[in-house]
Amino acid sequence: MYGSTTSMNDNKGGSAPNGRRSGSEGDSNIEDGRGGPPQAQDKLPLIWKDINNNPQQKQQSDNTNGSGKSKERGHENTEGGQYNIFHYLVYALINVIIAVPGLYGYASVIFNHPSFQPQMASLSKLVVFSSLVHQLGFLLFSSLNFSIGTVQDAGLIFLSAMSNSIAESILEDGGSVEEVVSTTLVILPLGTAALGLVLILLGKFRLLDIVSYLPMPVIGGYLAFIGYFCLEAGVALCIGKSMTTLSDWRYLLEPHSLLLATPGLLSAGLLTIISRKATNDALLPLTMVLIPATFYAVLFVSGISMGEARDNGWVGEVSPPVPVRDLLHLVDFNLVHWNLVGSCIGTWVGMVFVVSFASCLDVAAISMDMGEALDTNKEMVTVGVSNLMSGLLFGFTGSYIFSQTIFTYRTGCHSRYIGVFIMAAYLAVCVSTINILQIAPLFFLGATLIFIGYDLLWEWLIEIRVKIFFMEYCILLVTFVAIQIVGMDFGIVIGVIVALIEHVASTTRVSSMGRVMKRSRAVWSNDDWVALQTYGYNINDPKIVTLEVKGPIFFGSSQKLLTDITDEIGLSISEEELKRIAFASPHHSTPHSSLRANRAKSPKGIKKKAKLLGKQGCRPQFVVLDFSQMHNLDASAATSCFLQLAKMCEKRGILLCAAGAIPRVEWMLRSHNITYGYDEEIQIKNDMLSSKNSNLKHGKVILFLTIFEALEFSERLLIERVTTKMPYERIHCLQRGLSSTSTGFPHHQLTYIFLNVLRGDLNEEEKGVVDGIQSYYEEAEYQRGQTIFEKNTHPDAFYIVVKGEVAVPRDRIGSLPSKIRSGAGAVKIPQSLSSLNLLEIIGDDGEHKSVESFHKVGGIFGYCDFLLERYRSFDAVATSSSGAMVAVFTRVNLNKMKRENAPLYVIVQQLLLRASLSDLANCTCHN
Repeated sequence: MYGSTTSMNDNKGGSAPNGRRSGSEGDSNIEDGRGGPPQAQDKLPLIWKDINNNPQQKQQSDNTNGSGKSKERGHENTEGGQYNIFHYLVYALINVIIAVPGLYGYASVIFNHPSFQPQMASLSKLVVFSSLVHQLGFLLFSSLNFSIGTVQDAGLIFLSAMSNSIAESILEDGGSVEEVVSTTLVILPLGTAALGLVLILLGKFRLLDIVSYLPMPVIGGYLAFIGYFCLEAGVALCIGKSMTTLSDWRYLLEPHSLLLATPGLLSAGLLTIISRKATNDALLPLTMVLIPATFYAVLFVSGISMGEARDNGWVGEVSPPVPVRDLLHLVDFNLVHWNLVGSCIGTWVGMVFVVSFASCLDVAAISMDMGEALDTNKEMVTVGVSNLMSGLLFGFTGSYIFSQTIFTYRTGCHSRYIGVFIMAAYLAVCVSTINILQIAPLFFLGATLIFIGYDLLWEWLIEIRVKIFFMEYCILLVTFVAIQIVGMDFGIVIGVIVALIEHVASTTRVSSMGRVMKRSRAVWSNDDWVALQTYGYNINDPKIVTLEVKGPIFFGSSQKLLTDITDEIGLSISEEELKRIAFASPHHSTPHSSLRANRAKSPKGIKKKAKLLGKQGCRPQFVVLDFSQMHNLDASAATSCFLQLAKMCEKRGILLCAAGAIPRVEWMLRSHNITYGYDEEIQIKNDMLSSKNSNLKHGKVILFLTIFEALEFSERLLIERVTTKMPYERIHCLQRGLSSTSTGFPHHQLTYIFLNVLRGDLNEEEKGVVDGIQSYYEEAEYQRGQTIFEKNTHPDAFYIVVKGEVAVPRDRIGSLPSKIRSGAGAVKIPQSLSSLNLLEIIGDDGEHKSVESFHKVGGIFGYCDFLLERYRSFDAVATSSSGAMVAVFTRVNLNKMKRENAPLYVIVQQLLLRASLSDLANCTCHN
């Protein structure tokens, strides 16, 4: 509950007075209550500081929070101790003083239609009784012994909208006021009970994450509207006139109405200042007692009777006493218009989302203030049970009251007896025949609502500005204004639509592409490595460029992505290509289209890129797109971006490769003929790897399973173009390259790998030392599909591939779906053939698994876990058709090498360091 309950919170440092703000700062962490640090001890109210300074209570608090032996949070740590019945009564009384005036104000909000005014005294008591039921629910089911729950403000506007809709529909059809009251008091409690059931189900099945789909700025706009609505309702209560539209503010132009409203506006301002500035929680309830007491004192001193004050509109009209039995006669089921249930469903759905979201924020705020994690789903079950109980007993929506719960927690008096005494006080209000509306000053009751309005408007229109982005604040304002104009339901829908549009627009403005420095894991001969250094990865004119594409690519971002890629690789878009791209795009070309705007900008980008490359027209010969972080691709982006990019690259003699695509992205590319079919793709790769057809023309993207395969494929073609040879079998190339430079040594196969990995780091003497490596490793052969080692096993060795190929299955995404649902139905995904030697890896659940990476001849793997002495973090499987042979370096043999051949041991350490650096260089997580 806002306002009267919110003021109990210490608001220094920008924290919320009610839990909404504290939760909104960490709404992405609602589940565990995180979102910001707990308030510092030096900012706690004085009453809490006094408690912390008491050694006995401090020890008691430490035992409560640190022992871990209590059965539940906030257990009865005060029973039989320092606190007694007097403390329980005092703290319960403070909570009641704060809550009851607000509950009467809430009743005036829910039942603000004129047809409810004759029954307002009874309806107000019904709201108080509903709060009694909520408190009973929290008393019985909450894990917090100090929890306070009543009718809450989050659902007020929805309840008010439904009650007004019911009243207008019945009266327009010629119905009576009795029918209006009976129908309202059946449909609203039914909605409350249904809300409770939904919360119970969401909590039981841990589905509360769905409420986070409602954007926080939209919630903020709605909560700001609650503030305005409470302000309006409070002023209406002060002046005794109904205010439902903006034009009704004209009443304040009347001198008498302005006189009646002024004390309420000023009192609410005083309450707001105290709630935000006071360091002692006792000041707020004391002020709430002094305000009406001052009014009565003024009447006494001035000699004005209550009758005269009533005639002048300062107190409510006299009405007959409302005994409890009258509450039982408010509903006549024979007068209920059941057909109006359907008209309230839309409003009810909105209430479910907002109340659920607000309750989650309350729990998160309580958790933060306590410094302990709360199970949000479990607490929501409690909220659901209390709403179910309230609805079945003709009550209304409610939840945890953050500020009152935290106030009770900070007192250190963690006893359920406080809740019992609060219930007793509510019951006394319901049983009493005294009508508070006819004895309490109306400006005071109105001030409690205005106080809530001030607080919410300040929080969600002023304070929130420094916590959200500008566009989010605009969405909040749009939602706030839209609710004013078109109503609550459609206003929230408009806010959500604007939020979605803003998200799409902001996504299109952010580049989803970046150049990364990666190389394959292939071990080349010295000549080939020099060729790659000189041509392939030359800093000024690289012939192989790797671009990383991230996030979902859709119709809104495809054009910017295409522009970014063409600018990055130095392509200029001709007028003919511009027309073709515009035709392929779902956004038709116009004189003001973004395509022409992008083209108008492209020469500057191209000139800048050309300058960076050293001369105009320097372009790469191979472009590799890393799709491993591209989560989705729609048809518009596939055709308007990647298809056009492939055609542009073909025209300029650039080979366009892509790797790491998830199945749905790969299916989208293949279905639109942006890539080759499976069989054709294998043939194309084989043809390109043959020396006669390495310059084969094509207009499509060539897919690979991993980025390292795509890079190795590009490196092979580049080496062939530069050195006029094709390194098919890399180990043979290594042998040929080394035999010409080190003819004096009987090199073993593994020796060639060592010398090429550590090229330039070894002198002739050290090269001779490497020949002794065969004494310190074991060779192991594995058949295709055989596991070399499994994840979470003890690392007793690292491995070097000397023959064949080893695959590392991708574990992070688990098994991949075997079907994709297209517009025509389910489509079975055939086995991916984007790798020339792809092994069909089957997971433990029998599903196909993707591959993270391959290690070919010269590949070193398993060394990181081995050196760190931690359990294996991945699986390794032999994958080539002829199996794989690996050199196994065990810890025992390495220790033996360290003792017997220290120079060789140092070389092995250099090898592992080089492998580590190569893997680090290929990792973009540090960029």
